[in-house]
Amino acid sequence: MRTKFYNRLFFQPLAVFFADARAIGITLLVATIASLYIANGTQYGAAFTQFWNSPYQLSFLANYHLPQTPIALINDFLMAVFFLLAGMEIKREFVRGELSNKQQATLPIVGAIGGMLVPAILFALFNKGTHYMSGWAISSATDIAFTLGIASLLGNKVPVSVKIFITALAIIDDLGAIVIIALFYGGAIHAIYLLGVVFASVLLWLLQKKYKTVTILHWIIGIALWYCMHRAGIHATVAGVVFAFLIPTNELTKWELRLHKPVYFIITPIFALANTAIIIPENFVMALSTTLSLGIMAGLVIGKPLGISAACYALIKTGKAALPAGSNWKNFISINFLAGIGFTMSLFIATLAFLDPAVQDLAKAAILIASAIAAMLGSLLASLNKP
Repeated sequence: MRTKFYNRLFFQPLAVFFADARAIGITLLVATIASLYIANGTQYGAAFTQFWNSPYQLSFLANYHLPQTPIALINDFLMAVFFLLAGMEIKREFVRGELSNKQQATLPIVGAIGGMLVPAILFALFNKGTHYMSGWAISSATDIAFTLGIASLLGNKVPVSVKIFITALAIIDDLGAIVIIALFYGGAIHAIYLLGVVFASVLLWLLQKKYKTVTILHWIIGIALWYCMHRAGIHATVAGVVFAFLIPTNELTKWELRLHKPVYFIITPIFALANTAIIIPENFVMALSTTLSLGIMAGLVIGKPLGISAACYALIKTGKAALPAGSNWKNFISINFLAGIGFTMSLFIATLAFLDPAVQDLAKAAILIASAIAAMLGSLLASLNKP
């Protein structure tokens, strides 16, 4: 058995790497470090950061209101594919996964709600009356990839039941973030394109009734849905979730497997490269003392674990739910600190909340630091638990 493993490791290193849940977090971490190093530690820093925001010299992009810069293409189009995979995961969980059972679903749903509300409240306490209030949702999101990657690294220090809980919670968090983006971070609504969104959605619903597989027609209508969503004033990435909810249920597993590697090992690292290409200012420590930075860091490091743990504690005390099997409050709370790793979704919301690149960079820096602190605290607390 061991010889077979080493042969596979030698001849198929990427297959082994991709099969490991930890690899996703490692890949994102490497992309982030590389981006920050190029932007701040090399002579190419200014050119690197400017590249992502430099318009393409293609007139038809402007004529049809398509993304005109690399970062817009990544955030508006490639991230729609990320949201497509997230939507499939959400749908599968509610149809036949951990969230399909009401009793199993109650605890992560209530925990996720608490984990979204408390960070938003803390952010508002720091930023009420300031022009930063539009960033209230930044610290409400959990990054599935990093959270599960670190949970995997902790091994048997975190019971399997707790890993299942945090997975379900992160998926619900994603759904909450998607709803927030759709409701609060769009532009002016254009009725004619909104009708196009409705029409494309109805067509996809009819196709779901007629076909048991995803056809080329599904993808053509899906692209039309993305374009109409983009022009309607609703953020285009939401089209990925709508498309996921309107494909045949029996196709979910197949397409999740097909999209898993491209999304987590190509799209999200590219997203990390582009969105963490920030030049750290000389007065970095002072910049982090702004109400924006403090609100984000307090929300992720304190608000997330506090909101999740308090909401779950209140529910468990009513007798309507119980701690995950084989767990205790120590390892349950420690994993809730890992939910403070915002990263992908938090960075994404930061780009939607603020138009000023300097404010975006400040928010992104706070997200990175808060996520690192949350990861370290969660790992430290979990490592103190007896397996």
